This record gives sequence, C-alpha cells and structure tokens, in this order.
Amino acid sequence: MSVSLEEVERVAELASLELAEDEKPRMQRDLNAILEYVAQLNSLDTSAVEPLAQVSELLDAGSTADKGDGAALRVDETRPCLDRKVVMEEAPETNGAFFKVPKVIER
Repeated sequence: MSVSLEEVERVAELASLELAEDEKPRMQRDLNAILEYVAQLNSLDTSAVEPLAQVSELLDAGSTADKGDGAALRVDETRPCLDRKVVMEEAPETNGAFFKVPKVIER
C-alpha cells in the first residue's frame, strides 16, 4: 500500500496543515516509509508473545521503591484539590466555573 499525492493533500487538509508544493513529495515519502515499517511489524510472528494490557503488569507488584530503572510507580495517595475560586481568580478569562479559551478550529 502506498500513499498518493492526493491522499497526502487530503490528510494535510484534515490535519489543518498547509503544505508547500515542495513539501508534498517529502510528506508522501515519509508516510510511505511509515507504512512500510508498520507492514514489517505486522509481518512478525507474535504468536508466542503474551498479550499485555498494562505496562504496570511488568512492574513488581509489591515494589514502590524507585531503583532508578523506572520500574516503580509512585505511591497512590489522596491529596486535596486546588481551590476553584483561587484558580479562577488567576485565569485570564473565565465564566466562574470554567476557563474560557480562544477558538482554535476554523472551518
């Protein structure tokens, strides 16, 4: 499977990207390289690999001590939430309950 220039243009449109004419062939090449790599991964025999739902399953369930290898999670503890009134006072624009942000999607 390979990506055509028309598909590159459509993907760019969906992503709200403006590609210059000289960028389109490069994007086509990059997308095709990604698809080739995914095809390589799909061709691997993973039948002997046990499915993994969570990375945390790889961690020692009884360990919370970080040994510097990234194999421990922080202790899960309850902490108080931020005070909404204080946070809203610091916001540039709010309706009292939510932050107001500028519109980012123009269509």
